[in-house]
Amino acid sequence: MIDSERLYFDVERALARNYGKEVSDETLMKMMGRSPLEAMSIYAMDLGFDISSEELLRLRNDMFVDRLRNEVSAMKGLYEMLNRFEGKLKMAIATGSPEEFLRIVIDKLKIEKYFDVLQPSDEIKEGKPNPEIYLKAAEKLKVLPSECIVLEDSCNGALAGKRAGCYTIAVPSEYTCKQDFSFVDYIARDLYDAAEHIDFLMNL
Repeated sequence: MIDSERLYFDVERALARNYGKEVSDETLMKMMGRSPLEAMSIYAMDLGFDISSEELLRLRNDMFVDRLRNEVSAMKGLYEMLNRFEGKLKMAIATGSPEEFLRIVIDKLKIEKYFDVLQPSDEIKEGKPNPEIYLKAAEKLKVLPSECIVLEDSCNGALAGKRAGCYTIAVPSEYTCKQDFSFVDYIARDLYDAAEHIDFLMNL
């Protein structure tokens, strides 16, 4: 829905520089889509931090909230997609971000009315690519995973969707376009293309 990876990457690079370190793109890619604490555990291990993952997560979150409040914007095609399927499909947000971040985004974009379920990472034990978050979202929607369509921009997220048994559409961003999406059901150019494909599926 938003270009969150750019903000995450910027903040995680800035946090590393605060301690005289540099974080590689490889590490940032490994972190993508995972639960917050799991991502920061990878970060701490790869960069050789003596600080706990929990403390690093707190520091990152403080920095990220400031950026999110000032820089969040919708991906092109988001509002068109939401309006197109409002009342036709049940919709949910299943995000690896905590509820605090999710709340900032939906309030800034004014999109809460479109969604039947908001599923942040707070109550999720296993982050993506584990399918837990999508299984929980499907349960709250009162539908089978096989009846769900997942839109994801990262390999880890798309793997979670497929492992949950959902029809999975990848919408790669400039940060994830080189990741492996060969296992998904459809790779969309953008949200407009994804919406057209969903329309096609609904009319089969």
